[in-house]
Amino acid sequence: MSLDLLRRYDVKLEHLAQKGRQRDLIRDAGSDFTSNDYLGLASSPRMRAAVINALDRGVPVGAGGSRLLRGNHAEHTALEEEAAAFFGCERMLYFGSGYAANLAALSTLPQRGDLVVHDALIHASAHDGIRAGRAEAVSVAHNDANAVEGAIAHWRKKGGVGTPWIVVESIYSMDGDRASLSDLIEIADRNEGFLYVDEAHGTGVHGNGGRGCAADLERRDNVIVLHTCGKALGVAGALIGANRTICEFLINRARPFIYATAPSPLQAASVREALVILADEPERQQALSDLVAFANRQFSEHLGGHGSGTQILPVIIGENGRTMRLAEGMRRQGFDIRAIRPPTVPAGTARLRITITLNVDKATIADMVQRLAAMMARETS
Repeated sequence: MSLDLLRRYDVKLEHLAQKGRQRDLIRDAGSDFTSNDYLGLASSPRMRAAVINALDRGVPVGAGGSRLLRGNHAEHTALEEEAAAFFGCERMLYFGSGYAANLAALSTLPQRGDLVVHDALIHASAHDGIRAGRAEAVSVAHNDANAVEGAIAHWRKKGGVGTPWIVVESIYSMDGDRASLSDLIEIADRNEGFLYVDEAHGTGVHGNGGRGCAADLERRDNVIVLHTCGKALGVAGALIGANRTICEFLINRARPFIYATAPSPLQAASVREALVILADEPERQQALSDLVAFANRQFSEHLGGHGSGTQILPVIIGENGRTMRLAEGMRRQGFDIRAIRPPTVPAGTARLRITITLNVDKATIADMVQRLAAMMARETS
């Protein structure tokens, strides 16, 4: 029986390969145009020094248990208090990953009888959290605020009496475009609902002081934000920021929080330092903004169309095989660029997802764009 199952796995993998969808683990090499280390903190001297200092003062590598047992270390508490002050939240709760945070919040907070209206392009972890919950859910067209309000109105007309939840990303991870948070909060207010904003690609990069795109919505009782710590902050984990009651409810009811070993206290100490760096070195955010503007101009000039306006610049190719060939060709030339294929993105929209970080400079960006343009021209000739 087990051998038969393995053979079925082999067949499924073969089908993925035939469709150009099989994934492999590729080592990082060449100039970084694929990571989310936007501010270059992951390998920064200050972060290394902070880890050494934390070890010297006895911070353990492992927590040893759940936060509700012995795993609740002083570093976790300090991080949550400092992050709440930094991001302007009444309270914050630290999770081991952005995936775990989305799964916990979206499977726990919307209740039976509520409605979750989510953008079609939210992250897989948000989809999984919504599916694991008990609320009715509906997907709406990407970045269509009218569709959000229409879905709520239709639900009310059918007799829906619970609470509507609007779930979006501030910056979409595969397209690099922004959600219209000002429109969405008005819809949430009019309908006595909640707005849930995944700031994964906004944290540290956008907003005053790197507080994210939803910084203007701070301390609103009907706004919940997720700030991941493994992208611009250079570490790992995620922080949910919300009303104190909501965080207490998650502590008591969210299974991914209750039944998971707490994140490493050493990891929490590292995130604390990342927040200090954001406050101490605003020039990092400005330098990245300058690079992003330059990269977007280069895309417009050499690749046609318009850039996304953010640090995530997709080059839509369409066909899986061609997308893979372009990515492999760019890596051979010293540029770490990856191909993104379905089901991560919709069928027929396979793309190169290019990110701009402080790990590269303008000369490297210009060289990359020009070589990519030349390679794409050869592919079509």
